[in-house]
Amino acid sequence: MSSAPQRARAKVVYPDCDGKPIAENTLQYEWVVTIKGNLDLLFRDRPDVFIAGDLLWYPVEGSPKICTAPDAMVAFGRPKGHRPSYKQWEEGNVPPQVVFDVLSHRNRPPEMKAKLAFYESYGVQEYYIYDPQKDALWGYQRAGEELLATPDSLMNGWVSPRLRIRFNCSETPMRIEYPDGSPFLTLDQIAAQRDRFARERDLAEHERDLAEHGRDLAEHGRDLAERERDLAERERDLAERERDRVVRDLDDERERTARLAAKLREMGIEP
Repeated sequence: MSSAPQRARAKVVYPDCDGKPIAENTLQYEWVVTIKGNLDLLFRDRPDVFIAGDLLWYPVEGSPKICTAPDAMVAFGRPKGHRPSYKQWEEGNVPPQVVFDVLSHRNRPPEMKAKLAFYESYGVQEYYIYDPQKDALWGYQRAGEELLATPDSLMNGWVSPRLRIRFNCSETPMRIEYPDGSPFLTLDQIAAQRDRFARERDLAEHERDLAEHGRDLAEHGRDLAERERDLAERERDLAERERDRVVRDLDDERERTARLAAKLREMGIEP
């Protein structure tokens, strides 16, 4: 007796986009790009650190509705490279350890509470929320199964345990600093810094050219002084030869005069 044919299992689709905009305004977008871009620079020499911005993260295979897209996320132990989404089961089951969200006026407490619960459930170690309009920063650190809020009094000067970056809330707006203390820069600031370095490089090159020209002038001056010394030496030699010639002529003239006087005396004439 033949069995009834089984229906083929439908392929699970994991969308690459959730239909939501990356940012609601230019200020929010600038902060998202600044955080993600500077994290890229911070870990540019680490091939085992994956960094993404506004990328859908699917933590559970077969459950495409369980997902979120942090504004920036960092996954240690995962290779760099392009991905349509972050499917955790394809990433050695490694969740992003650090995530960032930048708020806009549309974000509401229930939405952020749901995000916090999501990150808490699926293994995030550090979570940072920044509101650029209010210049307010909140942080959460994992303690066992929970993400606990870092006291506001500790956020100024807080150093991320995984990233080693520092949050300087004593300035307005809040400043994120590299481990060496240099600040995260916007693209405009990076471009301005690059232009300044280019001007300084051109100035240094111009100064090197001037120094080289100065050395050439000094060498030319030394050559000129050497030629002048040679000329003076030749003039002294000429003057000495001329003086010797005059002395010889005088001696010859005296000798002729003496001979003439002797001859006149022989003739009885007193010269």
